[in-house]
Amino acid sequence: MRSEPRSGCPINAAVEALGDPWSLIVLRDMMFGDRRYFRELLTGSDEGIASNVLSSRLKSLVAAGLLTRDDATRGQRARYTLTEAGIQTLPVLVAFGTWGRAHRETTPELTIRQQLMEEGGPTMVAELMDELRAHHLDTPLPPSVGPRASERLRAAYESMVSKATA
Repeated sequence: MRSEPRSGCPINAAVEALGDPWSLIVLRDMMFGDRRYFRELLTGSDEGIASNVLSSRLKSLVAAGLLTRDDATRGQRARYTLTEAGIQTLPVLVAFGTWGRAHRETTPELTIRQQLMEEGGPTMVAELMDELRAHHLDTPLPPSVGPRASERLRAAYESMVSKATA
């Protein structure tokens, strides 16, 4: 295990200590960062995944039934989509993040979403899973009173980032 995590994200910290540091990070970036294309996944994460490793992980996630890959014609980018099985890893990611936040060094801006997920409990996890189903599987989105889970998470993250850069 590395002595210093690749980033201050609690999910990354837990995965580096307990398992494959890339497959769950890809799922995290798709769920929390809405990254669905190879280039977005390659360049959008703080952990710095190598292109050959990302390619391998995407293939294994597709083979495992956690993602699907749209066939792209020449000149188009292939888009990856979470399956129901992939969406159901969200509680696992939250559990990893809970462990990482409690037992590893993290940074406030990368921890705030985890904290909100913990505070929101199973209700917030279920809300976010419904949003992921709507976004990835085209299922109807249940009505919401107030901001959706993803909007609350994004607002909290953006607030922390602006405080960190101020």
